Amino acid sequence: MTKEQRRLDEARTKETAWKKWGPYLSERQWGTVREDYSEDGNAWDYFTHDQARSRAYRWGEDGLAGISDDHQILCFALALWNGKDPIVKERLFGLTNSQGNHGEDVKEYYFYLDSTPTHSYMKYLYKYPQAAYPYADLIETNRHRGRQALEYELLDTGVFDQDRYFDVFVEYAKAGPEDLGIRIVLGLTERGVHIVFVKENLTFTGEDSPMSNLLLSVMGAFAQFERELIRERQREGIAIAKREGKYRGRKPSLTPARATELRRRVADGDSKAALAREFGISRDTLYRYVRSKNAGLGSLQNELYAGNRRRETMSESEMQAELERLRAENAQLKSKDKGGLTLKVSEKGGVSLYGMGRFPVTLYKEQWLRILASAPEIEAFIRENDSKLKTKE
Repeated sequence: MTKEQRRLDEARTKETAWKKWGPYLSERQWGTVREDYSEDGNAWDYFTHDQARSRAYRWGEDGLAGISDDHQILCFALALWNGKDPIVKERLFGLTNSQGNHGEDVKEYYFYLDSTPTHSYMKYLYKYPQAAYPYADLIETNRHRGRQALEYELLDTGVFDQDRYFDVFVEYAKAGPEDLGIRIVLGLTERGVHIVFVKENLTFTGEDSPMSNLLLSVMGAFAQFERELIRERQREGIAIAKREGKYRGRKPSLTPARATELRRRVADGDSKAALAREFGISRDTLYRYVRSKNAGLGSLQNELYAGNRRRETMSESEMQAELERLRAENAQLKSKDKGGLTLKVSEKGGVSLYGMGRFPVTLYKEQWLRILASAPEIEAFIRENDSKLKTKE
């Protein structure tokens, strides 16, 4: 078994979170439907590339050769400047649907060279022109070309003439699930890029001298040492806070009252996408609230979801015993008066009402009490809309 196969097995059994960090950072978040709040659904014009450098995203981040954790709480990516561009190169540039003569199109040259399944090793190449990047030229020339004409590519602009560009190689290697080594410098210095440490007032021009290599190695060692000290202090602080009962983890996205309102509106059938935007949370966070153990929803859907999860881990004998229990329970319910109603405490602690149809109606006690308190309003509503309502056959 190879080391990567061992990592895969550890990730599969959740023994070690080898896939927590990976290339999950988008290279273009602007102009996507995820960030579109326009009234006419025009995602391209609502959030443009030109706005991206000074306007915050709501549902994600982007970057060149970037990585992030699987919840995109912390992101790492490149920011490049060739000394000529009017802006820092932080994300991919491309034409929108209306700008390109053949629709949307990224106008960059980048290559994913290598990656293992657990992202324990990744390698990326970005080709960055040394001349000013021709943003306006690409937009204007493509906009005036017809559908039958060829697209005007970055190579056609002449910025790569005489091979005047930087090969930016980025490599990531994991020593552990949260211990990543990143190598960028060599790919830059080979083409004469100057690396400047502003705080220490040190500049590395790429010259292969013993002193430069020593200083660069020392700077890297100090950076790693400082990183380890920060992590150690963080662990010590969390341990002390836990002992004193002050550590409660991350602050919840919603207050209990807001979470209850969210679950109620999901149960009422409101659009989940609209609710996520209204409550200022991602869809993943919304689903976590809906599926949480203390959701208070108590619907049949949640009970079936939990039951399905349990059945996935049952052995054949346990499955057979469960089937026999359900058959006996069903026979007992059928033996009672068919016209009557039967109540039962569900496995999740809710109240299940049998006799209303093929499946029980399951709610938690506070929900039943709310329904009972609203009985006069429900009865009045039924009388008022009697002509529109159907009778179950």
